[in-house]
Order: sequence, then C-alpha cells, then structure tokens
Amino acid sequence: MTTRGSERTRRLINDSLLPGSIAPAPELVTDATRDRRLLGALQMNDAGRIPPRALPDALARVGLRAHDVRLAESMHRLAQFPHDAALSSEEMIQVIRPNASLIERALRGSLVVPDFSSFCDEVREIHEETRMNHSGKVADYIPQLARVSPDRYGISLCTVDGQQYSVGDTTIDFSVQSCTKPINYCIALEEHDEAAFHRHVGREPSGRGFNELSLNRDNKPHNPMINAGAIATCSLIRANDSVADRFDHVMDQWAKLAGNQRAGFSNAVYLSERQSADRNFALGYFMKEKGVFPAGTDLVSTLEFYFQCCSIESSCERMAVVAATLADGGVCPTTGIRVLRPSTVRACLSLMYSCGMYDFSGEFAFSIGLPAKSGVSGALMVVVPNVMGICIWSPPLDPLGNSVRGIEFCKSLVSRFNFHNYDDLGGSLRHKRDPRRRREDLRVDAVTSLCWAASQGDLRGIQNLVARGVDLNMADYDGRTGLHLAASEGHVAVVQAFVGRGVDINPRDRWGNTPLDDAFRGAHGGVITVLEQAGARPGGASSD
Repeated sequence: MTTRGSERTRRLINDSLLPGSIAPAPELVTDATRDRRLLGALQMNDAGRIPPRALPDALARVGLRAHDVRLAESMHRLAQFPHDAALSSEEMIQVIRPNASLIERALRGSLVVPDFSSFCDEVREIHEETRMNHSGKVADYIPQLARVSPDRYGISLCTVDGQQYSVGDTTIDFSVQSCTKPINYCIALEEHDEAAFHRHVGREPSGRGFNELSLNRDNKPHNPMINAGAIATCSLIRANDSVADRFDHVMDQWAKLAGNQRAGFSNAVYLSERQSADRNFALGYFMKEKGVFPAGTDLVSTLEFYFQCCSIESSCERMAVVAATLADGGVCPTTGIRVLRPSTVRACLSLMYSCGMYDFSGEFAFSIGLPAKSGVSGALMVVVPNVMGICIWSPPLDPLGNSVRGIEFCKSLVSRFNFHNYDDLGGSLRHKRDPRRRREDLRVDAVTSLCWAASQGDLRGIQNLVARGVDLNMADYDGRTGLHLAASEGHVAVVQAFVGRGVDINPRDRWGNTPLDDAFRGAHGGVITVLEQAGARPGGASSD
C-alpha cells in the first residue's frame, strides 16, 4: 500500500508556472530532498557537519535577524548546543523544524526581495552619495530640534517578509513630529468607521501651509496630515478616557506597529511644543467655533494630547518596521500579527500619497510615486506597498519642511528601481530594475508555504499566513490541502487550528482521499477524533 503524506513522495507546484499556461511535468520531491536543499544553503565543515552559526549567518544574508520573534523556537533549540559544536544534518533539521516555513522560504530565496544583499548594496551606495549633500537648515522653532547635528543621517528598511537593513545613524532616537499624523489617523479609524471619522475631517489636499488657519468649504480641516486635521483626529481617539490613558493607548499602538518595540518620549520637546503653540491653539479655537469637534470635546486636553503625540521618539530601525506594517496591509512583518485592518491602511496610504509631504505632496506623488510622511525633525517615512517600509532621518530641511537628503534618497531609489506607483504601465520603463518576486511566484509560494508548514506542524507559520490573508483551503498540484498534510503527519494542534478557522474538512485530493482518510492511514487517533467531531467523512477512494 502506498501512502501519501509529507514523509511520502508528493508533487509540488512548479514555480515558473504562469496563470493559464499548461503545467510541465511536475518534479517529484520528497521531504528528504527538501531537507538536503535546506542544508545545502548552510556552511558545513570538512566532516559534513554544521556549525551552530551557520543558520543565523545564512538568515542574516537574506535580511532576517536572529532575534526575530518568528524564529524564536528554532533559535532556542540552537542555543542548546555549545558555540563550538558541530551539528549533524538530523540535528539541524530538528532545529529548523519549529519555524520551518519561514526558514525554508529564506534559504531558498523566496522572500519578497530575493537578492537582498545586492539591493542593500545599492541602498548603501545611495546613502554614501546623498550624504555629501549639505544643503538645508535644521528646524529651529524649538531648541530641542535646533540642537540636533545636521550631519546625522540614517536609512533603515524592512520588507513585508521582515528582511531588515540599516546604514548610518539608525539607532538614535529622534522626535517623530508630523510622522505621528498617519499613525493617529489609523488609530482613530480603527475606533470609528471612515464615514464617522470623515464627518469631522476632510480628505483632500489643502494647497495651503500645514499650519494655516483655514478649513475647507464644509468647515472641516482639509485632511488628517496637516495640523488642523491632526488636532481634530486626536479629539476622536478614546475621547472618554483621560489624557494619560489616551496617550498610553497611542504608545501601545506604536509598539505593536514596530514589532513590540516601545517608542520613546521627550518631555523637553513636549514642553517646548506647548510653549510655542500659539498657532495650534488658534487652530483649535477656530475649529471649536466652526463645530469641528465631537460634542463635549475638551479643547485644551485635546491640544495637550496632540503635543504629546508629536513628542514621541523613534529611531530609523523602529520606524521602518512601522512603515513595513503599512506596506503589508496592517500585518507587522516581524511578528506576523495583524495590527490594523486592511481598509484602515488603504485609507491611510491614500492620504499619505496625496497629502503627506506638506506643500511638496503633489510633486512627490508625481516624481516619486509612493505614499510618504515627513516631519520637521528630518524624519521621512516611505511605504512601498506590498514590498517594504523605509525610514530616512536627516535633520536639514528644504524650505517646504522636508528632509533634503530624504528627498534626494527617494529620487535616486526610484530612478534605479521600479517602485513608482505607475512604473508597471506597459513595461515602458525597462531601464529600471524590479527587486521583487513576481506575483505568480508569490501566489505559488503561498500554497507551498501553507502545505510545508502544515506538514511540519509549524503552527506559528500557519498563523502568520492567516494574518496575511492566505486562503487555508488552497491546494497543491495534487489537490492536497494543508489539512491533508497536517492530518497525514498527526499534528493535532494544526488540525485543530484549521478546523477552528472553518476550512473545508472534506476536501478530496486527486486520488479521492480526504484528510480523515490520511488520519486513519497514519493511525493518528487524536487527529481522527478532532476531525470526526467536526463532521469529517472518509473519501472512500482506494488507498493503493
């Protein structure tokens, strides 16, 4: 009798298959073959054994860091071996197994930017070129900003797969200033639906200065990315809580967006913001007169809350993860946890694209073609949807309040890579390179990752796929679903997760077998019990 599980030979989808094309004869791949391929990406000694450093070193080459929480179980197992040990192939496979889905994708070059090291070389080259630009002036409307060295310059990026790279001054905290505006907008949208929120704040570019005393024709702030709109946004966040609790809520959201890394806060910046807030108070009272705020809004408390949010501090590395969470539709790449609804992110990126760069927003959309938000501290947060988030920090500003080096970096980046929103039209810009995997590769990779994670019992990997919106009912070339593979291998917790998610519990593979057939074939009593209680049925096909 021939069995069909992840320990048996099975067909895998050919990665080069295009939608609508005829499939070539699929390669027969066993788990043993798959394991050999994984180990082949790791450095071995002359005796064919693997030093413990080989795995984190290989992951680092593709941008994954050893402290990545998605690798925690594997790194914990690896830490049990002495640093001068040499692992057998089987020992290393056991190390990899808890986080097999992510590690396999990394080692076989299937992350969103496959040639990550080459891409990072170009980012480093652009950083070096733009570092020599000494034009611009550091903001000086409060002393704390004026004291920052104009030579500070850092760039960090994080892809939607959690690949990270930094160059320059990327671990130094800076005041986020107006970069808090898109985040507060997202927080408010999570609490209110779009229609309710936009009864108080518009969504059109203003064509005016970011702190100008003006409202639109409906007597609302033009958008949430200017001061008036940002103050109104603050009035909609946890309006019934104390200012302290509201600020704690905002800080908690920043931490989740940054992969559970806490943001900082500068009390000195906060006090200076209050001391120089005449224009913002004028905006507040003007909006109060026009009925912008919800009934019962305490204007002074709202302004205090706004000043606190502008005084949050972050670093390039943390803010790049925040930007990457937006790039990934609200899922934090470094934790795999959904923080924001996709609809919230869509609304936020739309307004960042049209309104995020002060009076330079139209020109930035035209020449760079990416959602972005700048702050007068010299911070610039850029989102490449479905690819990566980028944070640039360089304090010298142009006359419109945007980082000089930040703008120059973005121009150079989109001149090399087809990141502009409209670069894909007709393939007319072939001189630009695309560092991303093709869409069809990503679709096939989702199926392969799901089946592999299920066969390995990688529950964290499956949870990450769910957070990204992957359909758990997807099947491979042979009609084998994740539930088939998990049942075949006896992974009770994974089967329970599938059942709990409401998947089809009676899918048939090409041989007519259901997951319950696989569970009976493997004599996995726990899986049989879970499936039968959920109403699973045998397929009645021949088991060869």
